[in-house]
Amino acid sequence: MIYQFKNFIPVIHESSFIHPQAAVTGNVIIGKDCYIGPGAALRGDWGQIIIEDGCNVQENCTVHMFPGVTVLLKAGAHIGHGAVIHGATIGKNCLVGMNAVIMDNVVLGDECIVGALSFIKADEQFEARSVIVGNPAKKIKAVSDEMINWKTEGTKLYQQLPKDMFDNCKACEPLREIPEGHTQQAADYKTWNQSK
Repeated sequence: MIYQFKNFIPVIHESSFIHPQAAVTGNVIIGKDCYIGPGAALRGDWGQIIIEDGCNVQENCTVHMFPGVTVLLKAGAHIGHGAVIHGATIGKNCLVGMNAVIMDNVVLGDECIVGALSFIKADEQFEARSVIVGNPAKKIKAVSDEMINWKTEGTKLYQQLPKDMFDNCKACEPLREIPEGHTQQAADYKTWNQSK
């Protein structure tokens, strides 16, 4: 659902897929080839949200801010299921793990990786290529070339997903039995532990 709030109407590039069960409200700008999953809430009522090209904001994420603040997801940012981004700047090609919480005025440098369930308290800043984990979150090491290559390949799947959704996703009635010849999708991308 796309909602106007006061005089602000979301601006969304036609190549980006916004799931019908996502909510995009007010002063939100979404660039090219972005994926916004079901249950995601991008609420630009009190401030602005800018999502640059090639980003994904997965299922049940929340993006919001205090009044007058801009939230910025730079190109290729990858926001995992259930994460909360509140008034922060996420650098280019960053990965924010599932159910992580990133608070106000946080700045992540480019190509950072934030672990699942991490909590980054307000006003923290991290240099590019930091691996950040914990509660409160701390940098534990640098992102290696191998890690960022793995992250980038995963994000490419999400950059292809908007087109795939436009071409292949449609409401339907469920089957009542498993059809003969039922198959599973290809395992063409592996978790970090499996990829090493």
